[in-house]
Amino acid sequence: MGVNLRGRSFLTLLDFTPAEIRYMLDLAENFKAMKQNGVEHRFLAGKNIVLLFEKTSTRTRCAFEVAGRDLGMGVTYLDPGSSQMGKKESLEDTAKVLGRMFDGIEYRGYAQKTVEDLAKYSGVPVWNGLTDDFHPTQMLADVMTIEEKLGHIKGVKLTFMGDGRNNVANSLMVVSAKLGMHFTNCAPKDLWPNPELVKKCQEIAKETGGSINLTDDPKVGGKDADVIYTDIWLSMGEDPAKWPQRIKDLKPYQVNKQLMSYAKPTCIFEHCLPSFHDLNTTVGAEINEKYGLPEMEVTDEVFTSKQSVVFDEAENRMHTIKAVMYATLK
Repeated sequence: MGVNLRGRSFLTLLDFTPAEIRYMLDLAENFKAMKQNGVEHRFLAGKNIVLLFEKTSTRTRCAFEVAGRDLGMGVTYLDPGSSQMGKKESLEDTAKVLGRMFDGIEYRGYAQKTVEDLAKYSGVPVWNGLTDDFHPTQMLADVMTIEEKLGHIKGVKLTFMGDGRNNVANSLMVVSAKLGMHFTNCAPKDLWPNPELVKKCQEIAKETGGSINLTDDPKVGGKDADVIYTDIWLSMGEDPAKWPQRIKDLKPYQVNKQLMSYAKPTCIFEHCLPSFHDLNTTVGAEINEKYGLPEMEVTDEVFTSKQSVVFDEAENRMHTIKAVMYATLK
Protein backbone atom coordinates (compact mmCIF):
# COMPACT_ATOMS: atom_id res chain seq x y z
CA MET A 1 0.00 0.00 0.00
CA GLY A 2 1.33 3.44 -0.94
CA VAL A 3 1.98 6.18 1.58
CA ASN A 4 -0.76 8.80 1.87
CA LEU A 5 -0.15 11.85 4.08
CA ARG A 6 -2.97 14.02 2.69
CA GLY A 7 -4.51 16.16 5.41
CA ARG A 8 -1.84 15.31 7.99
CA SER A 9 -0.02 17.96 10.05
CA PHE A 10 3.77 17.93 10.33
CA LEU A 11 4.50 18.73 13.99
CA THR A 12 7.27 16.30 14.98
CA LEU A 13 8.88 13.32 13.27
CA LEU A 14 7.75 11.18 16.20
CA ASP A 15 4.37 11.17 14.42
CA PHE A 16 5.73 9.53 11.26
CA THR A 17 6.89 6.03 10.40
CA PRO A 18 10.25 5.36 8.73
CA ALA A 19 8.38 4.59 5.51
CA GLU A 20 6.55 7.90 5.64
CA ILE A 21 9.80 9.80 6.23
CA ARG A 22 11.40 7.91 3.34
CA TYR A 23 8.45 8.89 1.14
CA MET A 24 8.99 12.59 1.90
CA LEU A 25 12.71 12.29 1.20
CA ASP A 26 12.01 10.63 -2.14
CA LEU A 27 9.58 13.42 -3.01
CA ALA A 28 12.21 16.01 -2.08
CA GLU A 29 14.77 14.35 -4.34
CA ASN A 30 12.29 14.45 -7.24
CA PHE A 31 11.43 18.09 -6.59
CA LYS A 32 15.13 19.00 -6.45
CA ALA A 33 15.71 17.35 -9.82
CA MET A 34 12.76 19.22 -11.32
CA LYS A 35 13.98 22.52 -9.88
CA GLN A 36 17.50 22.01 -11.20
CA ASN A 37 16.25 21.02 -14.65
CA GLY A 38 13.77 23.86 -14.96
CA VAL A 39 10.74 21.58 -14.97
CA GLU A 40 7.64 23.45 -13.82
CA HIS A 41 5.76 21.78 -10.98
CA ARG A 42 2.81 23.97 -10.05
CA PHE A 43 0.96 20.93 -8.68
CA LEU A 44 -0.87 22.88 -5.97
CA ALA A 45 -2.08 25.83 -8.07
CA GLY A 46 -5.14 27.48 -6.57
CA LYS A 47 -4.22 26.70 -2.96
CA ASN A 48 -3.11 29.30 -0.42
CA ILE A 49 -0.89 29.02 2.65
CA VAL A 50 0.02 31.33 5.53
CA LEU A 51 3.38 31.54 7.27
CA LEU A 52 2.90 32.49 10.91
CA PHE A 53 6.21 33.60 12.45
CA GLU A 54 6.80 34.46 16.11
CA LYS A 55 10.53 33.86 15.60
CA THR A 56 12.22 35.36 12.55
CA SER A 57 14.31 33.29 10.15
CA THR A 58 16.07 33.65 6.81
CA ARG A 59 16.11 30.02 5.64
CA THR A 60 12.72 28.92 6.94
CA ARG A 61 10.84 31.87 5.49
CA CYS A 62 12.61 31.78 2.13
CA ALA A 63 12.29 28.01 1.85
CA PHE A 64 8.53 28.07 2.51
CA GLU A 65 7.91 31.07 0.26
CA VAL A 66 9.88 29.77 -2.73
CA ALA A 67 8.60 26.22 -2.28
CA GLY A 68 5.01 27.42 -2.04
CA ARG A 69 5.26 29.57 -5.14
CA ASP A 70 7.07 26.85 -7.11
CA LEU A 71 4.09 24.62 -6.32
CA GLY A 72 1.75 27.33 -7.62
CA MET A 73 0.33 28.45 -4.28
CA GLY A 74 -0.41 31.89 -2.92
CA VAL A 75 1.77 32.66 0.11
CA THR A 76 0.97 35.11 2.93
CA TYR A 77 3.60 35.99 5.56
CA LEU A 78 2.61 37.22 9.01
CA ASP A 79 5.44 38.47 11.21
CA PRO A 80 5.17 38.90 15.01
CA GLY A 81 3.62 42.34 14.62
CA SER A 82 1.11 41.38 11.93
CA SER A 83 -1.06 38.94 13.86
CA GLN A 84 -3.31 39.39 16.87
CA MET A 85 -2.84 35.74 17.93
CA GLY A 86 -2.64 35.57 21.70
CA LYS A 87 -2.97 39.35 22.03
CA LYS A 88 -6.42 40.53 20.99
CA GLU A 89 -7.52 37.15 19.69
CA SER A 90 -7.18 33.71 21.25
CA LEU A 91 -5.05 31.05 19.61
CA GLU A 92 -8.15 28.92 19.06
CA ASP A 93 -10.02 31.75 17.32
CA THR A 94 -7.00 32.63 15.19
CA ALA A 95 -6.60 29.00 14.12
CA LYS A 96 -10.28 28.76 13.11
CA VAL A 97 -10.07 31.98 11.09
CA LEU A 98 -6.87 30.99 9.29
CA GLY A 99 -8.22 27.51 8.62
CA ARG A 100 -11.18 29.02 6.75
CA MET A 101 -8.96 31.21 4.58
CA PHE A 102 -5.92 29.02 3.94
CA ASP A 103 -5.26 25.44 2.88
CA GLY A 104 -2.20 25.10 5.14
CA ILE A 105 -0.47 26.92 7.99
CA GLU A 106 3.22 27.10 8.85
CA TYR A 107 4.17 28.13 12.38
CA ARG A 108 7.60 29.10 13.68
CA GLY A 109 7.82 30.17 17.28
CA TYR A 110 8.19 29.08 20.86
CA ALA A 111 5.85 26.55 22.49
CA GLN A 112 5.25 23.15 20.90
CA LYS A 113 1.72 23.37 22.30
CA THR A 114 1.05 26.38 20.07
CA VAL A 115 1.70 24.48 16.84
CA GLU A 116 -0.27 21.52 18.20
CA ASP A 117 -3.24 23.76 19.04
CA LEU A 118 -3.10 25.34 15.58
CA ALA A 119 -3.41 21.86 14.13
CA LYS A 120 -6.17 20.95 16.57
CA TYR A 121 -8.41 23.93 15.83
CA SER A 122 -7.65 25.02 12.25
CA GLY A 123 -8.91 21.98 10.37
CA VAL A 124 -6.05 22.20 7.83
CA PRO A 125 -2.50 20.79 7.75
CA VAL A 126 -0.09 22.68 10.02
CA TRP A 127 3.70 22.52 9.56
CA ASN A 128 6.21 23.08 12.35
CA GLY A 129 8.87 25.50 11.13
CA LEU A 130 10.53 25.42 14.58
CA THR A 131 9.50 25.38 18.22
CA ASP A 132 11.50 25.26 21.43
CA ASP A 133 11.21 21.46 21.41
CA PHE A 134 11.48 20.36 17.78
CA HIS A 135 12.68 21.43 14.33
CA PRO A 136 11.40 18.67 11.99
CA THR A 137 11.72 20.42 8.62
CA GLN A 138 15.42 20.97 9.31
CA MET A 139 15.85 17.25 9.96
CA LEU A 140 14.58 16.24 6.54
CA ALA A 141 17.09 18.60 4.94
CA ASP A 142 19.88 17.24 7.14
CA VAL A 143 19.31 13.57 6.33
CA MET A 144 18.72 14.35 2.65
CA THR A 145 22.15 16.01 2.61
CA ILE A 146 23.73 13.06 4.42
CA GLU A 147 22.36 10.66 1.82
CA GLU A 148 23.59 12.87 -1.02
CA LYS A 149 27.11 13.07 0.40
CA LEU A 150 27.58 9.61 1.97
CA GLY A 151 25.29 7.55 -0.24
CA HIS A 152 23.13 6.15 2.57
CA ILE A 153 21.37 7.05 5.82
CA LYS A 154 20.88 3.80 7.72
CA GLY A 155 23.91 2.93 9.85
CA VAL A 156 25.41 6.44 9.68
CA LYS A 157 27.04 7.58 12.92
CA LEU A 158 26.00 11.17 13.67
CA THR A 159 27.30 13.13 16.64
CA PHE A 160 25.78 16.38 17.88
CA MET A 161 28.16 18.68 19.77
CA GLY A 162 26.86 21.47 22.01
CA ASP A 163 23.62 22.26 23.82
CA GLY A 164 22.29 18.72 23.90
CA ARG A 165 18.72 19.58 24.94
CA ASN A 166 17.83 22.17 22.31
CA ASN A 167 15.30 21.63 19.53
CA VAL A 168 17.88 20.60 16.93
CA ALA A 169 19.53 18.03 19.21
CA ASN A 170 16.10 16.63 20.13
CA SER A 171 15.06 16.35 16.50
CA LEU A 172 18.33 14.79 15.37
CA MET A 173 17.85 12.13 18.01
CA VAL A 174 14.33 11.44 16.75
CA VAL A 175 15.20 11.25 13.05
CA SER A 176 18.26 9.10 13.79
CA ALA A 177 16.11 6.65 15.74
CA LYS A 178 13.47 6.56 13.02
CA LEU A 179 15.94 5.92 10.20
CA GLY A 180 18.31 3.47 11.88
CA MET A 181 21.22 5.84 12.46
CA HIS A 182 23.66 5.77 15.38
CA PHE A 183 23.20 9.05 17.22
CA THR A 184 25.49 10.41 19.93
CA ASN A 185 24.54 13.47 21.94
CA CYS A 186 27.83 14.96 23.15
CA ALA A 187 27.28 17.68 25.75
CA PRO A 188 27.87 18.56 29.41
CA LYS A 189 25.65 16.36 31.56
CA ASP A 190 23.51 19.28 32.72
CA LEU A 191 22.71 20.01 29.06
CA TRP A 192 21.59 16.48 28.17
CA PRO A 193 18.11 15.98 26.67
CA ASN A 194 14.92 15.03 28.46
CA PRO A 195 15.30 11.44 29.75
CA GLU A 196 11.78 10.54 28.61
CA LEU A 197 12.56 11.57 25.04
CA VAL A 198 15.86 9.66 25.18
CA LYS A 199 14.05 6.53 26.33
CA LYS A 200 11.41 6.86 23.62
CA CYS A 201 14.08 7.27 20.92
CA GLN A 202 16.08 4.32 22.25
CA GLU A 203 12.97 2.15 21.99
CA ILE A 204 12.41 3.27 18.40
CA ALA A 205 16.08 2.71 17.53
CA LYS A 206 15.87 -0.91 18.71
CA GLU A 207 13.28 -1.52 16.00
CA THR A 208 15.21 0.22 13.21
CA GLY A 209 18.74 -1.02 13.94
CA GLY A 210 19.97 2.34 15.18
CA SER A 211 21.22 3.46 18.59
CA ILE A 212 21.08 6.47 20.91
CA ASN A 213 24.05 7.34 23.11
CA LEU A 214 25.00 10.16 25.49
CA THR A 215 28.48 11.30 26.47
CA ASP A 216 30.17 14.39 27.90
CA ASP A 217 33.54 13.50 26.34
CA PRO A 218 34.14 15.18 22.93
CA LYS A 219 36.84 12.65 22.01
CA VAL A 220 34.47 9.75 22.68
CA GLY A 221 31.60 11.49 20.92
CA GLY A 222 33.61 12.33 17.85
CA LYS A 223 35.31 8.94 17.48
CA ASP A 224 34.66 7.43 14.04
CA ALA A 225 31.73 9.77 13.36
CA ASP A 226 30.38 10.00 9.82
CA VAL A 227 28.72 13.32 10.59
CA ILE A 228 29.60 16.00 13.14
CA TYR A 229 26.76 18.45 13.76
CA THR A 230 26.59 21.56 15.89
CA ASP A 231 24.33 24.53 16.53
CA ILE A 232 24.67 27.96 18.13
CA TRP A 233 25.24 27.86 21.87
CA LEU A 234 22.39 30.18 22.87
CA SER A 235 19.04 29.60 21.19
CA MET A 236 16.84 32.41 19.92
CA GLY A 237 14.84 33.90 22.78
CA GLU A 238 17.23 32.81 25.52
CA ASP A 239 18.52 35.44 27.95
CA PRO A 240 21.85 36.92 26.68
CA ALA A 241 22.95 36.99 30.32
CA LYS A 242 23.53 33.24 29.92
CA TRP A 243 26.37 33.78 27.44
CA PRO A 244 29.26 33.69 29.98
CA GLN A 245 28.19 30.37 31.52
CA ARG A 246 27.23 28.85 28.16
CA ILE A 247 30.62 29.74 26.69
CA LYS A 248 32.37 28.21 29.70
CA ASP A 249 30.26 25.04 29.45
CA LEU A 250 30.44 24.54 25.69
CA LYS A 251 33.87 25.78 24.66
CA PRO A 252 35.31 22.22 24.99
CA TYR A 253 32.69 21.12 22.43
CA GLN A 254 33.66 23.65 19.77
CA VAL A 255 33.94 21.90 16.40
CA ASN A 256 37.51 22.59 15.35
CA LYS A 257 40.20 20.79 13.39
CA GLN A 258 41.26 18.75 16.44
CA LEU A 259 37.72 17.55 17.13
CA MET A 260 37.17 16.67 13.46
CA SER A 261 40.32 14.55 13.58
CA TYR A 262 38.56 12.11 15.93
CA ALA A 263 36.00 11.36 13.22
CA LYS A 264 36.37 9.34 10.04
CA PRO A 265 38.40 10.98 7.25
CA THR A 266 35.19 11.00 5.19
CA CYS A 267 33.23 12.78 7.94
CA ILE A 268 31.05 15.70 6.89
CA PHE A 269 30.17 18.75 8.99
CA GLU A 270 26.59 19.97 9.35
CA HIS A 271 25.05 23.06 10.93
CA CYS A 272 21.46 24.35 10.71
CA LEU A 273 22.64 28.01 10.53
CA PRO A 274 23.07 30.82 11.35
CA SER A 275 26.58 30.25 12.66
CA PHE A 276 29.06 32.31 14.65
CA HIS A 277 32.21 31.10 12.90
CA ASP A 278 33.77 34.54 12.35
CA LEU A 279 33.40 38.20 13.32
CA ASN A 280 31.14 39.17 10.43
CA THR A 281 27.99 39.36 12.55
CA THR A 282 26.95 41.89 15.18
CA VAL A 283 26.56 39.19 17.83
CA GLY A 284 29.87 37.55 16.93
CA ALA A 285 31.71 40.86 17.17
CA GLU A 286 30.09 41.63 20.54
CA ILE A 287 30.97 38.21 21.95
CA ASN A 288 34.56 38.61 20.84
CA GLU A 289 34.78 42.06 22.40
CA LYS A 290 33.36 40.85 25.73
CA TYR A 291 34.89 37.38 26.00
CA GLY A 292 37.78 37.31 23.53
CA LEU A 293 36.21 34.51 21.48
CA PRO A 294 36.48 35.14 17.70
CA GLU A 295 34.78 31.84 16.84
CA MET A 296 32.13 30.03 18.84
CA GLU A 297 30.43 26.69 18.12
CA VAL A 298 32.60 26.01 15.04
CA THR A 299 35.84 27.46 13.77
CA ASP A 300 35.97 29.21 10.43
CA GLU A 301 38.53 26.64 9.30
CA VAL A 302 35.99 23.82 9.65
CA PHE A 303 32.98 25.86 8.50
CA THR A 304 34.64 26.74 5.20
CA SER A 305 36.37 23.37 4.69
CA LYS A 306 35.57 20.75 2.05
CA GLN A 307 33.97 18.66 4.80
CA SER A 308 31.37 21.36 5.43
CA VAL A 309 28.00 20.81 3.71
CA VAL A 310 26.09 23.59 5.45
CA PHE A 311 24.96 25.36 2.30
CA ASP A 312 23.77 22.11 0.73
CA GLU A 313 21.64 21.68 3.86
CA ALA A 314 20.29 25.21 3.51
CA GLU A 315 19.25 24.61 -0.09
CA ASN A 316 17.69 21.27 0.79
CA ARG A 317 15.38 23.02 3.26
CA MET A 318 13.49 24.28 0.22
CA HIS A 319 13.20 20.88 -1.47
CA THR A 320 12.18 19.00 1.68
CA ILE A 321 9.65 21.65 2.74
CA LYS A 322 8.19 21.46 -0.75
CA ALA A 323 7.84 17.71 -0.28
CA VAL A 324 6.09 18.12 3.09
CA MET A 325 3.60 20.63 1.74
CA TYR A 326 2.85 18.61 -1.38
CA ALA A 327 2.46 15.36 0.54
CA THR A 328 -0.02 16.87 2.99
CA LEU A 329 -1.97 19.06 0.52
CA LYS A 330 -2.08 17.08 -2.73
